[in-house]
Amino acid sequence: MSREKPHAAHRHILALTIRDKAALYAAYMPFLSNGGIFVPTSAPYKLGEEVVMLLTLMDSGEKTPINGRVAWITPPQSQGNRPPGIGVQFGRSDAARNLKNKIELHLGNALKSVRQTHTM
Repeated sequence: MSREKPHAAHRHILALTIRDKAALYAAYMPFLSNGGIFVPTSAPYKLGEEVVMLLTLMDSGEKTPINGRVAWITPPQSQGNRPPGIGVQFGRSDAARNLKNKIELHLGNALKSVRQTHTM
C-alpha cells in the first residue's frame, strides 16, 4: 500500500523595505495579536493565507525573514485613498517577537498617535 505525502503549503514570499519612521508607523499593525505589517500589493491574497516576509527596517540593511498569515486585505480603489495591500500578522516565533519589540522600540510614543495609517 502506498501513501501519498501531503503537499507542503505553498507560501508566497514578500519583500518589504521600510526606510523611515513615518513609513513604519503607517505600516505597523499593533492591533494584531503578535503584531503585523501592511504590505502594499495589488496581487490577490486570501485571509489566512501563509506568507514569508523579508522585512528590512530603516537603516539596518538586514532582511529579517518572518512567517505570517494574511489578516487584512485592502482592495484596490478602497475608501480613504488607502493603498491596496495586505496586512501580515506575525507568527509566534522568537524572530517575530524580536521584530515586534524592535518595531515598537523604533516607534516609541508614536504608537499612541491617532494619525491615519495604511489600515486604520
